[in-house]
Amino acid sequence: MHLTAENLAARRGEDLIFVNISFHLASGEALILTGRNGSGKSTLLRVAAGLLRPEKGTVIFRDGEGREDRHPGEASHYLGHRNAMKNELTVAENLDFWRSFLDETEAPSGLSLDEAAEAVGLSGITHLPFGYLSAGQQRRFAFAKLLIAHRPVWILDEPTAALDTSADRLLAGLIEAHLAKGGIVLAATHQPLGLKNAQELKMTGFAGVDQGVWG
Repeated sequence: MHLTAENLAARRGEDLIFVNISFHLASGEALILTGRNGSGKSTLLRVAAGLLRPEKGTVIFRDGEGREDRHPGEASHYLGHRNAMKNELTVAENLDFWRSFLDETEAPSGLSLDEAAEAVGLSGITHLPFGYLSAGQQRRFAFAKLLIAHRPVWILDEPTAALDTSADRLLAGLIEAHLAKGGIVLAATHQPLGLKNAQELKMTGFAGVDQGVWG
């Protein structure tokens, strides 16, 4: 399984945000995007998820058998700055919607709602309206969307926003578990996620990019 980007360039409005971005991720690998605000991290994630069309370049997902029959967005979970949950619905209703929307198989491919809630450390409160929860609890349940339907690629934009240190460690453990099962992670963050052997791509906007290894 591979996720490959070749010579990507993208615009925000009339402005060219970045050019000549390439990377290659195989099963079990992670790439962390770093850089100042406005350097193109979120834009690159949206291009990889298929939410924005690149100015040029391609993003290709190959499954374990080398086929290219799925758009990268169809093989990916995307967690953006917003949680994409309705405040007036209960947590269970929100997660049930996302499981139905995301899971393309007849048999469930992810955790049950209760299992996902337990995995993010919030079991027993899925009956509450999402809008009643604290910002940190809302972010944890937004992360639970990644667990209720299997997608091999996780695209994460500031996944630990609004979380305390213990929740940071919990979600980092879930990301590590996804990688250990052969998943791929592409994430943008201002703070280290504690992932072992993750690659780093430092976004500097139109000026170019510097590549290295996290930590």
